[in-house]
Amino acid sequence: MSSLFRIVLVEPEIPQNTGNIGRTCVGTNCELHLIQPMSFEITDTQLKRAGLDYWQHLKWYVHKSYLDWWTQVEDPSRVFYFTTKVKKTYYEIDYQPGDWLVFGKETKGLSPEIINEHLQQAVTIPQPGHVRSLNLATAVAISIYEGYRQVNLRTNE
Repeated sequence: MSSLFRIVLVEPEIPQNTGNIGRTCVGTNCELHLIQPMSFEITDTQLKRAGLDYWQHLKWYVHKSYLDWWTQVEDPSRVFYFTTKVKKTYYEIDYQPGDWLVFGKETKGLSPEIINEHLQQAVTIPQPGHVRSLNLATAVAISIYEGYRQVNLRTNE
C-alpha cells in the first residue's frame, strides 16, 4: 500500500516530538523523512519511548540535507510548507495522496529562504489564542488528519 502523505521534518531538535510524529505516521500510513542535522540520534531512547513499539512499522528515511531530500521530490507542486509566517491556511490545500508536508525545527520553524522560495505553497494552522506556535507533533497531526479527512471524503463520494 502506498503512503497517504510524506511528512518531512527539517532539522528536528526534540526526540520526543519525532517519536510522537513517527507513531502518528504509522497510524495514518504516512512516511517520515528526517533532514539532517538533527539534535539527537535515531537510537535515542526518548525517541523510541515516544514512538513506543510502533517504530518498527514506520517507513522512514534520513536525508543528509534539504537539497538531498529535494532531489527525491517528483512533483514540486505537491509540496506544502507549514509556517506561522503566512496568512494562507492549511484548509486551502487540496490534499492528494503522496503529498509532501514539510515542517521546520521546533525552535525556529522553516528558514525564511525556504518559505520565500515556496511562498505559494506555504500555509499556516490558524491560532486564535495567545501562542506563537503549536507543538511540532501537534501541528503535524492536525495537518495529516485534515488531509486524511479530505482524501477520505473524496474516496467515499
